[in-house]
Amino acid sequence: MPELQMSKKLDKILVIDVEATCWEGSPPPGQESEIIELGLCLLEVASGQRSDKQSILIRPERSQVSPFCTRLTTLTQEQVDRGITFKAAGLLLQQQYASKNRVWASYGDYDRRQFQKQCEAFAVSYPFGPTHINVKNFFALAHGLADEVGMAKALELWNIAGILATLLRQLRRRDE
Repeated sequence: MPELQMSKKLDKILVIDVEATCWEGSPPPGQESEIIELGLCLLEVASGQRSDKQSILIRPERSQVSPFCTRLTTLTQEQVDRGITFKAAGLLLQQQYASKNRVWASYGDYDRRQFQKQCEAFAVSYPFGPTHINVKNFFALAHGLADEVGMAKALELWNIAGILATLLRQLRRRDE
């Protein structure tokens, strides 16, 4: 019997921002960049309201938090050691946020690529469905920019979910 496919949930967009281990220069031998924090919130498409804001610490398995990483992210090895596994974080996304059946977004393509890379490396099921919104790209298109701008520039006005909410409202007004 064929597997029943759940319908895509289009009422809310799952907005994701990850932090990963990093170094000033190349990683030390035997270490690789991996997700250590998963920030998320739900953006209600109809109203632009943001809810369910959460930060999930993820315990690294193939790297250590460097002093450079702590300066950049404010996260310490001691903090992430109390986090959950990457696999558990993926299950949480699926169970609490219906991530496999929901459109998700991030600022740029790094978060999507990092999830794909880490899922492959850990032989873990990819926790998202196929529909990803690259807010960095969408922001540039919506504002007629010749190039994408970094998050710092975009954050002069809004945060990631705020950017997406505003863009969705602007698109609706154009269609009215």
